[in-house]
Order: sequence, then C-alpha cells, then structure tokens
Amino acid sequence: MDAESRVISPVRRDEDTELDISLRPRLLSEFIGRDKIKESLSVYIEAAQKRGEPLDHVLLYGPPGLGKTTLAYIIANELNAPIRATSGPAIERPGDLAAILTNIEPCSVLFVDEIHRLSRPVEEILYPAMEEFQIDLVIGKGPAARSIKLDLPRFTLIGATTRAGLVTSPLRGRFGIVYNFEFYDVDSLKTIVTRSARILQIDITEDGAYEVARRSRGTPRVANRVLRRVRDYAQVRGNGIIDKEMAVQGLAMLEIDEQGLDEGDRRLLRTIIEKFDGGPVGIETIAAAIGEERDTIEDAHEPYLIQMGFLARTPRGRVATRRAYEHLGLSANGPQAGLF
Repeated sequence: MDAESRVISPVRRDEDTELDISLRPRLLSEFIGRDKIKESLSVYIEAAQKRGEPLDHVLLYGPPGLGKTTLAYIIANELNAPIRATSGPAIERPGDLAAILTNIEPCSVLFVDEIHRLSRPVEEILYPAMEEFQIDLVIGKGPAARSIKLDLPRFTLIGATTRAGLVTSPLRGRFGIVYNFEFYDVDSLKTIVTRSARILQIDITEDGAYEVARRSRGTPRVANRVLRRVRDYAQVRGNGIIDKEMAVQGLAMLEIDEQGLDEGDRRLLRTIIEKFDGGPVGIETIAAAIGEERDTIEDAHEPYLIQMGFLARTPRGRVATRRAYEHLGLSANGPQAGLF
C-alpha cells in the first residue's frame, strides 16, 4: 500500500488541495493550537509592520500535514502581503529562481515548500538574495561572460521542509525565525475536526469528533480526510450523523485501529518482527521487504510510529519496541528482547 492510497497518509494528495483551501484558516486567531508559535509570530509581525519592513525569513519544519503551508498563507494574510508559492524541485536552475525573485512585489512573501530539495547552484543564488536582497547573475559564456548584480525588492522567504536535517547549515543559518511543528494533541485535533465538520455541514457529535481525532495520528490533514470517509459511511450505513458508534464502525472499515495505525503500519512492524527478529534492520532492507519507497517509509510511517513508541532508530537500523509486539499480540522473545 503506497502513500497515495493510504487514507491516513499525511502526504498531500490531489483530493486534498480543494479541501485544504476551503478549510484553511486565514488568520492567526483562527489557527487552532500552536499557541507559542502564534504568540511569538504576532509579535514579530506587528514589529515588522511598525518598522515598515518585511518580516524576517521563516523556516517551518516537521512531518507532513501539520499546517506548515497553512501557516505560510496566514503569515502573508497577517502582513497583508501577496504570496508567491513554489517548491524546491520546481526551481531547477538559478535562472528559474532569478525570474521569480525579480518579479515579486516589494514586501511580498515567497513560500518554498520542500526547500531541502533545492539544488546547490540555486541555493548559492539564494544566499545573497536573503541577506542583501541582491542576486549575482552570469551573462554570456566563455571569455565574454560577465557578472551583473541585480537589486531585488525586499521580501520574506518562508521555507517548509519535512527533513530539517537535509537543510544545509548555510541556508538554515539565514532564517531568523525557525519553528518546529510537532503532532497535535487529541483535544486540539478534536477542535479541528469539529470546525471542519461545521464548514462541510457534517453532523457530528462530541464523542464522534473525539473518536475521529484520537485515531488521526495527530495530523489535521489526516483528520480531515478520515472525517470525509466516515461521513460517507454514516450516510450509507447510518442516518448521516457521526456519533461514537458510527465513527468506530467507519474507522474499522478503513482498518484504522485504536492507536491510529493502518494495515500499512502494521505490515511494516510485522515485517521487522517476523522477518528480521525485531531488528535492527536497515531502512533500505525494510523498503525492499514491504515494497515501499524509502522516502514513503521515512515521511509517512516512521514519524508517527517513533512518536508513539512502536519503532526506534539505532545506529545499526530500525528496531521494533516491546510496545509494537504487544500491540500486534506477538511475543517479545526474539534476539532483541533484551533491548526492551
């Protein structure tokens, strides 16, 4: 089961785009949770506006689906500034970045998703653009080549990444504001589910919203996707109202268990336990054994499994924990039992 077909995958899918836009909060006051981030951001934004300057550059990192893109658009709205959105893979050459930077409006926001995937030549162009609002371009080739310096409008760069460790130190050091996005707690996610249900005109009880929230892996994107699928179940198999019983039945149909794991997660854990004695086993070996891409495992499976204590990373590879054995109803008596 790949990331595209998993209901609880935090990776963005085509069906999420329109939904994200309709459910996306526009202001910090509408953004649920992240109280410390909202408090500090409101101060930085107000200070920048009082000085008549662009906001310092912002780096947002954390697992997918936790609201990094949403916050980027909120920042632009709070600044009352236009936003230009792109992604690291889309900027293939330095000329692509130069074209974007020379055409943005003063004090606007440039949002670069997956910023860790910028190529090194593009990144080199970005350094002076972030620090001095200038870029150096080489015109021509060979002996006739010459370098010109172009002044840029002052702007705010917002970078988002799921792999903070892959953002180079020189680039990371040029961001004045850095925020780490962690998984949501159940109460905050329940509030998000209730808000989304209201916007989508879905009838849901408090117990129903709690059941959807607690099995949505602490991720708003997953919660909104699960909410729609449970709504479908309630309309066909029930009276259209999502109460606790209807939510439990709908989630059972989706094979999402009490801990928010689906069949893909359980298959990964069983593979480590049954085929590799619980580990340690390398990520490439796991990917080959379950037929998944390494990136899919690292982005869509591991963050939540590690957060919940089902999986551990060691210098020698991944290890299934005692909790994973217990959750799957297996005996922890293999070679790794002593690690628990």
